[in-house]
Amino acid sequence: MTSELNCNDCADWLHPYLDNEIGTEMAVRVRQHINRCLDCKARLAELQALRDGIRQHTTYYPAPELMQQRIMSQINRQKPAPRQWLTQVFSVAALTASVMLYLATPSSQDMLMDEVVSSHVRSLMEQHLTDVASSDKHTVKPWFTGKIDFAPPVYDFAEQGYPLIGGRLDYIRHQNVAALSYHRNKHIINLFVIPSNATDSSIHSSSRRGFNIVSWQKNNMAFEAVSDLNNQELEAFVQLILSQH
Repeated sequence: MTSELNCNDCADWLHPYLDNEIGTEMAVRVRQHINRCLDCKARLAELQALRDGIRQHTTYYPAPELMQQRIMSQINRQKPAPRQWLTQVFSVAALTASVMLYLATPSSQDMLMDEVVSSHVRSLMEQHLTDVASSDKHTVKPWFTGKIDFAPPVYDFAEQGYPLIGGRLDYIRHQNVAALSYHRNKHIINLFVIPSNATDSSIHSSSRRGFNIVSWQKNNMAFEAVSDLNNQELEAFVQLILSQH
């Protein structure tokens, strides 16, 4: 006949009991103890509430299969006592969660990409491409004076098939920025010019939500060209700008 669990023993098994990770016999013993002990029943209820809260507010990112295999290999390598076993499992779980949280956390550049795409879409939906509508760079560039604390470069490439439509103020990274709008056939290009202390960098192409983005850094300004135009033509537009710097 198996002995009854005391509170210390039961505490070691509450987590695996809650997650259905123990055998039938041990589960019965834990359940019998919980039915008799109000303290352990309350502790189980707290664990249940904590788990439900985490699941409700946390996005789950499954670990890669290779990581899962390594974790299980480490766990199965020994057969420690219950408390020691729990300590190992929680340590591995904490490490895995930290790694997955790091992998799932977007970088500052990813967040910037999302911001410029959202601003691009918003300008199209609200039909607010420009605050100053003009293809004359000598009209558009002075318009920004006094509205932002930097001077964005403004060019018109009508002869090359990328006419300037105008400019507007936008809001990116918690600050006012310049947005210049260009036309290419039936496609709109928004060029966002954002003050930045990052070092100069060459162009980098990416995509978000079906839009192409070409990014680069120059003269303490970050440039983000966004459009549903194909990437080859968008990069050709960017090369025209770089040839003027």
